[in-house]
Amino acid sequence: MKVKIYYWENYIKKSFNKLLFFVSIFVLQISFAQDFESIFKKGNYAYNEGDFEKAISFYEQILDYGQHSSDLYFNLGNAYYRSNRVAESIFYFEKAKQLDPSNDKIKFNSLFAKNMTIDSIEELPKSQLEELKINIFYFFSIENWAIITVCFSWLFLLLFSLYLFNKKPRLKRIFFLFSTFCLFILISTFTIAYLSEKERKFEEFAILFSNQLNIWPEPNERGEIKFILHKGTKVVLLEKLDEWQKIRIANGSEGWVKNPVLRSLN
Repeated sequence: MKVKIYYWENYIKKSFNKLLFFVSIFVLQISFAQDFESIFKKGNYAYNEGDFEKAISFYEQILDYGQHSSDLYFNLGNAYYRSNRVAESIFYFEKAKQLDPSNDKIKFNSLFAKNMTIDSIEELPKSQLEELKINIFYFFSIENWAIITVCFSWLFLLLFSLYLFNKKPRLKRIFFLFSTFCLFILISTFTIAYLSEKERKFEEFAILFSNQLNIWPEPNERGEIKFILHKGTKVVLLEKLDEWQKIRIANGSEGWVKNPVLRSLN
C-alpha cells in the first residue's frame, strides 16, 4: 500500500512540476511580448518626435531578440529613410515586403527609397504569364500560404470524416462536395507555397552596401569595366569565386564584383 501511495505522490509531483514549467514559459512569453510592445511604442514615439536614430536603436533592440514583423521592418525602413541612409532603408522595406507582399504602403515607401539611389535601373519587361505567377506567389507571404494550407487540411479532414460517418444521402453529398473543394484548395495552396519557397531559395537577393563598385565581365580586372553600381542597388547573387561575386541586376545585366559589401535578403 505504501508503494502505491509513494508512486502516486511521485507522479503528482512530476505532473505538477511539468505544469509549473509550462505555465512559467507561458508567463515569460507574455512578459516578453509586453516588453517588445513597450520597446516598439518607444521607437514609434521617438520617430514621431523626429529622433530617428533613437527610434532605430529601439527597433533594432527587438531584432536583436530575434523578433520579426512587417510593421517592425516597415518602421525601420522609414526611420532609415528619414535619416538619409538609403541602402538600409531599401533593405528593410524589402524585408517588410517579404512578410507582407500585398501591402501598398510598403510598396509605395519602398519606391520612394529606390528613387533616392544613384543607379536608375529599368526592370526587364515581364510576360503576362510571369506577371500572373508573381501576383499569385507574392499575394501572401510563404508563411501565410502555409497557414492557409494547414487550415484547409484540417477542414478537409473534418468534412471528409462527416461524409464517411453520415448516413443521410443528401448530407453525404454536401459533405463530399465541400471536402473535395477543400482538397482542391489544399493542393493549390500547398503547390503555391512549395514553388514560391523553391523559387526564393533558387534566387538569392541582396542589397549593395558598398559606396561604389566596378562591374567586370570576368572575375579579374584585366578587361574593361562593364558598368558601375552604387550603394542601395538590389542584386541577385549568382556564382562566387574567392573574393569575387557574380551578380545580376534588374535589367538582366550580369558581371563580377570584387569584395562587395552585401546584405542578403534571403
